Amino acid sequence: MSNETIWIIGAGRFGRIAFERLSGGMSRRRFTLVDLVVGEKELPGRTSCETVAEDGVAFLHENLLPGCEPDWIVPAVPVHLAAEWCLKKLGPEKIRRIVLPEAMGEYLPNPVFGKTGDVYVSYADFLCPDNCPEPKDHCFVTGKPRKMFMFDRLSRLSFPGFASLNIRSHQLAPGVGGYRPASLFALLEKVRQAENDLVVSTACRCHGVLTGMRKTMAH
Repeated sequence: MSNETIWIIGAGRFGRIAFERLSGGMSRRRFTLVDLVVGEKELPGRTSCETVAEDGVAFLHENLLPGCEPDWIVPAVPVHLAAEWCLKKLGPEKIRRIVLPEAMGEYLPNPVFGKTGDVYVSYADFLCPDNCPEPKDHCFVTGKPRKMFMFDRLSRLSFPGFASLNIRSHQLAPGVGGYRPASLFALLEKVRQAENDLVVSTACRCHGVLTGMRKTMAH
């Protein structure tokens, strides 16, 4: 059996939580931990982990290629990694970020509009524990039933003038989510072919982040 490879993009608190929880007892897993400030000395004795001191989006842009991709990518940076990767891959001559209209918040659960124009959504109106096991049918904290997964809800989001594209984050360990590279490649192709303005989102069962995009008009 070949080693399972995991790229963790971001070496802050959540990136280190991801590494600790995913590396425990799994000798066949190999990790690449990417961050501008990460260093080998910060992970003593972790021979299964390569560290790369580089911006996470730039690293994906340069290294995520068909045929040499990891098994999983874990986003642990304070940006919408999937959206930023799409924007960088296609370039400003083809697509650009736009601020999503505030009226879209009426269609979203507990929306928070970020400084960069991204919108963060959650079924929870409280701070979730970082070790949530993401039960399928109910909230881990309240025990209340979950009517629809967030990734399904965002995939079906209907707002005038926008098409909605979603990439699902799968739980790999309590509080740790990631996606397959194939999902990113599929998302990129859908963004490339889209004609309308876009809402590109990443979501697990309970939480999500949305980014607006618009095709650049040729002059």
